[in-house]
Amino acid sequence: MNVERRLAELGLVLPKAMIVPAEVKIPFAWVRLRGNRAFVSGHGALDPDGSPTGPFGKVPAEVSLEEAQRSARLAALAVLSSLKAALDDLDRVTAWLMINGHVNAEPGWPQTTAVINPVSELVLDLYGRQAGAHARTAIGVAALPLNLPVVISAEIEITTT
Repeated sequence: MNVERRLAELGLVLPKAMIVPAEVKIPFAWVRLRGNRAFVSGHGALDPDGSPTGPFGKVPAEVSLEEAQRSARLAALAVLSSLKAALDDLDRVTAWLMINGHVNAEPGWPQTTAVINPVSELVLDLYGRQAGAHARTAIGVAALPLNLPVVISAEIEITTT
């Protein structure tokens, strides 16, 4: 498996580290390594330069399903970028255990699973069924930081060095 080669084949670029707005304090690690686990904090969509990217707002009132799916895919790339920074090599991932998707959804909107599906599809495309199969949540929430439409977090099994 060569995840970075596969990303290039798909024409995907990992964003730089997140440019945190001045008013936002980040007193935690984006990725916490512990034994053979990587715990990945919540990530939103980033532009290639690392700045948060829109659209921003509630799904589907302010952000369409398709825009939210694009945001989810970009958030997955941000997760991969942080993993690469923490691990140096994305091929150290041996299993995606859990992906948590949070959707800034209008009350009662039932399509949160559809918003997060592109994340699962990307992980499976990059890692295959053996390492990429994962458990998942896709829940609607009242609000997300920076008014992001989607935030993704994960628990991942890794090889230790």
